[in-house]
Order: sequence, then structure tokens, then C-alpha cells
Amino acid sequence: MRFVLASRNPDSGVQDGVFRVAYALRSGREVNPDERKSLEDALSWFEENLATPERFNRTRSRGFYRRKARGIAWFRDTAQEHLAKMHQLRQVLERHGYGVELIREDRVGYVVYEDAVQVIAEPFSDTKIGAGR
Repeated sequence: MRFVLASRNPDSGVQDGVFRVAYALRSGREVNPDERKSLEDALSWFEENLATPERFNRTRSRGFYRRKARGIAWFRDTAQEHLAKMHQLRQVLERHGYGVELIREDRVGYVVYEDAVQVIAEPFSDTKIGAGR
């Protein structure tokens, strides 16, 4: 499962996830104190409970870290706590005019990283990655 916005990431070419916007809203003046608290709680929880992979691309060749990251992040449908926190973020973002789409996909692509709650994968050509695909 993937929560995405309408904007596309210039590196991967797929729709952006919600974290960048959630951090920006939390730091901005547009949110009221209750919304800021909700964003802070959810984002702090993710910082403690969601691993950040070292790589988002398959290649292991020299200089892989300089290449554009093609892998995108997916939550496993069994990651119930993580998904609940994502819905919390989604509610605040949608109240501020950001449309958040939930994508479900069984064939996420070539797996680059995985753990109990997430999978990072370079998408197959037929992988659903957002609007229009």
C-alpha cells in the first residue's frame, strides 16, 4: 500500500509520498495547534518506528549512491499501526487541500529492501504507481 500526492518526484518519476508535505505543514503557519500536534505525533512515531533504508536502487556497482533513486516505498498491508498513522497524516493533509491517493499493488517491482512493515522496490513496467498507471 502506498499513500501518494498528485505531484511527481523528479528522481523516480512516480507520485510523491506524503512525508515531505507533512513535514512542511508541521513547520508552516497554515496549521492550527491541534493539527500541528497530530502531525508532530505521527511524524515522531514514524521516526522511531520506520527504518530508513540505506539504498533505493538495485545496482551495487561503484557509485550507486550517486545514481538517481528509482525505488519507491510501500507499506505491507499487515503493518496496521503504520497504516493507522498514515491515515492520521492523510486527514491533516486533505484538510489543507492535498489530495492523497491510496494505491494497492501486489507486484511492486524489483525488491531493493524489505522488513516487517515496508518494501522498497524499483517498479515493474506494469506496477501501479499512481494516477495514470
